[in-house]
Amino acid sequence: MVAMRYRLTFVAGVVLGYVLGTRAGRERYEQLKKSARQFAQNPAVRNTAESAAHQGREFAGKAYHVVSDKVGDRVPDSVAERVRHLKERATHNGGEDDWGTSNT
Repeated sequence: MVAMRYRLTFVAGVVLGYVLGTRAGRERYEQLKKSARQFAQNPAVRNTAESAAHQGREFAGKAYHVVSDKVGDRVPDSVAERVRHLKERATHNGGEDDWGTSNT
């Protein structure tokens, strides 16, 4: 009978600790999510990310030309066609591209 009371007390403590821990964990998660959202919406951060993306696109274009000059016709047609398509879109859309999207 005494052992049963200790078991019930232990189980109740575990349950209470779990509930309080998950609540505290959820609150901390929400705080981190809010902080991350504020950070991402900061104009300086957005400008830096856009600048890095633009530089990445420029570098990728230059790298493609260097590689295609060295390997010639050995670049797969699908890659060459995709790059041509992106270059055409960039000239018509002011530099915007659709890398990572599908047209299906």
